[in-house]
Amino acid sequence: MYKLYGSRGSGSAAVEMGLRACGIHYETVRASTWEADSAQAELARVNPLGQIPTLLLPDGTVMTESAAILLHLALSVPHSGMLPEAPSARAVAIRGLVYIAANCYAAISIYDYPERWTTAQDKPAHTQVRDGARAQLYRSWEIFADSFPPQPFLSGEAPGALDFLAAVVSRWSEARAHLTAKCPQFVALLQQIEAHPRVGPVVQEHWGNA
Repeated sequence: MYKLYGSRGSGSAAVEMGLRACGIHYETVRASTWEADSAQAELARVNPLGQIPTLLLPDGTVMTESAAILLHLALSVPHSGMLPEAPSARAVAIRGLVYIAANCYAAISIYDYPERWTTAQDKPAHTQVRDGARAQLYRSWEIFADSFPPQPFLSGEAPGALDFLAAVVSRWSEARAHLTAKCPQFVALLQQIEAHPRVGPVVQEHWGNA
């Protein structure tokens, strides 16, 4: 049995979408650094950084990093449609996954924990770091929206790994509100992704009707 460490509204939602798309049975363990009553100690034993999502494979192998987990699942179950079959389209999807991890996910970690990214101790300095991270995050999403056109979804005929990660990560740091004003067509695509049967049930479980 696969074991997924995560929490509601976190990156574990994208991995759940991937697991279900692959038809993989799994169990979930609620664990996060911000939930004192969650399985923090158990998570720390498999991932010392305490990151979620963390996926424990049946053979005991530990997978971390959302993009890496989704790529592993896609390669393990090729018929799942997680990645496009055409080499050029698959290359674009892989690039998109790493783009989100390197640019959007990274900026969000700075936005959420600005004190980790400066030696300054005062709150005004932390606010400046947060504001800079938010501006960079929004710019990264705008570039993503222009660089990865849907066909009709980001992964092709049906939502796949790139759609899953984009739908989840774009929900954080008030990015959707910014994108609604700047990139309405991209927000419409995200809404179509979340309405798809592959994605909708997980979105409902993690965010309800929000």
